[in-house]
Amino acid sequence: MSAGSPTMAGKKTSARDRLLAAADELFYAEGVHTVGIDRVIEKAGVAKASLYSCFGSKDELIRAYLEGRREQRRQRLLTGLERFTTPRDRLLGVFDLLAERAGEPNYRGCAFYNAAAESEPGGVADEVSQANRAWTRGLFAQLAAEAGVPDPEALAAQLLILYDGGSAGARLDGGSTPALRCRAMAAVLLDAALA
Repeated sequence: MSAGSPTMAGKKTSARDRLLAAADELFYAEGVHTVGIDRVIEKAGVAKASLYSCFGSKDELIRAYLEGRREQRRQRLLTGLERFTTPRDRLLGVFDLLAERAGEPNYRGCAFYNAAAESEPGGVADEVSQANRAWTRGLFAQLAAEAGVPDPEALAAQLLILYDGGSAGARLDGGSTPALRCRAMAAVLLDAALA
């Protein structure tokens, strides 16, 4: 079923939901500033007034798109980490989960990096992307502390850089290999931090 369909799984979807589904598909595939609101409206199958009554502006549609991606990502990571049993495995598991995501055929890199790269500093995309990045840094710090690292914040800052590289490398090279290489480097950093 396409994002512009009036029903999903037999349920009628709201104009807001259809706009978000269309924005999610188009913005991720082509970019938040490349795609105009007319294309989102057409794909969603709604009137132009619906966009403004639901979101007020394209910036707020971008915010809602990125907030939705942020929550999906957070849930995917937290749920995925449940399968790892030791603190070490959970910490390195973040890279395993990145590798799995990067191996999906529709992977086009990090939605937040992509949106922030085409936006002005301090804009909506930058704001949500920075919040997402802070959450990821906090997750790494929490996992590092659980693994017994004496300075979890320092290791978290290093792992975040590796994560960035794994995500960008996976987008540019195609596939999960860069993320798996970053996992191997993360294991070396973790062992050094624990020594």
